[in-house]
Amino acid sequence: MGIRQTPTRREFVKVASAAVAAPYVITSAALGNAERAPASERIVMGGIGIGNMGRGDQGAFLGRGDVQYVATCDVRRGAREGAKDNANKKYGNSDCKAYVDFREILARDDIDAVHVATPDHWHAIMIIEACRHGKDVYCQKPEMRTLREGPLMIEAARRYSRVVSGGSQRVLEDYRGIVNKCWGGEAGPVKSINVQVGPLSQPCNLPAESKPDDMEWDLWLGPAPWAPYNKQRCDGNFGTSGNSWRSYIDYSGGGMTDWGAHHFGGATYAVDVREMQPTEVEYRNEDGKQYLAFHYENGITIFHNKPGVGNMHVEFAEAGQAEGKPVPAYKGTGGIYGDFIECVKTRERPFRDIELAVNTMVVPLTGTVAYSLERSLKWDRASQQFVGDEEANRMLDRARREPWQI
Repeated sequence: MGIRQTPTRREFVKVASAAVAAPYVITSAALGNAERAPASERIVMGGIGIGNMGRGDQGAFLGRGDVQYVATCDVRRGAREGAKDNANKKYGNSDCKAYVDFREILARDDIDAVHVATPDHWHAIMIIEACRHGKDVYCQKPEMRTLREGPLMIEAARRYSRVVSGGSQRVLEDYRGIVNKCWGGEAGPVKSINVQVGPLSQPCNLPAESKPDDMEWDLWLGPAPWAPYNKQRCDGNFGTSGNSWRSYIDYSGGGMTDWGAHHFGGATYAVDVREMQPTEVEYRNEDGKQYLAFHYENGITIFHNKPGVGNMHVEFAEAGQAEGKPVPAYKGTGGIYGDFIECVKTRERPFRDIELAVNTMVVPLTGTVAYSLERSLKWDRASQQFVGDEEANRMLDRARREPWQI
């Protein structure tokens, strides 16, 4: 399908111009005021996956005067209807519509952008399809479930000229002090940083339970292997040690990728390897304590769970000086959400551009393969494969149910 050539938020002007021959009324809401942009300048948005983080994302975008929120989508009736009611209450109308299938939102020509907060196994499919349909995308972390998905999302964003932002606000907001210290140069050149996070995801063998009438279970599963409904299999709580989809291999990489997106994102940002991918994942086992060392071509190392070292601990070189440099920041106003909206308007790349998000996620995902095989691996960014390791390369992706191929 082709891309819309004219942003729909400007179509209001065309409609108004075409109607000059007949009586019409432009309301104060359409004209805008000090707190709200005129209709022609608002970004028209919809949300896909409106539970937990999705509700928070919706609230952030609903609170912006330069956004018009018109659609919600979730496989749970209560979630999508509740989110629809929130939008209609905010605007004092009934314009927001609710959908079960995300493809219905993407098919709407009047929507400029979507935010996605589904389970991780859906992210790549929805980002790619949104780009193909001419939509900009704000997607919650972790942006990818498998290594193969990363370059496909980047390619879609670039081919269709879409703004695609990852959703980890913690990268800048939680670790700003560490970033400032590393980028300031006073402490000297950075040598390494350690990330403490886990666990890996695990198989799920929960028994079948009766499915609620208000849930589309097959659509929740989507590309994942078929499995019987169990409320703990799809629970949206933030735990990664069981009883949540974040705990299970079919839907998530566990704490390694979930919180890892935040921590590895902050680490790659602090030591400024955001635009790189590691060239080697070194597996270490010392007295039964497994940990990893991710080596970069510029000599910097990111450790994972190095014994005796705290989370986000930075080691500086004993000698040498480092030149200070300015720290990148969000564009616009309103944190990471405002950064995305500003870039939708200007067509700049956002702070968590999809390519930077992918570079981050390559770290925990290659690390998961190294832990699974209990050996060191070399990674070739150009080919997006492990060097000379067929067994590791069979773990680049996961099988997907029809019709959810990418």
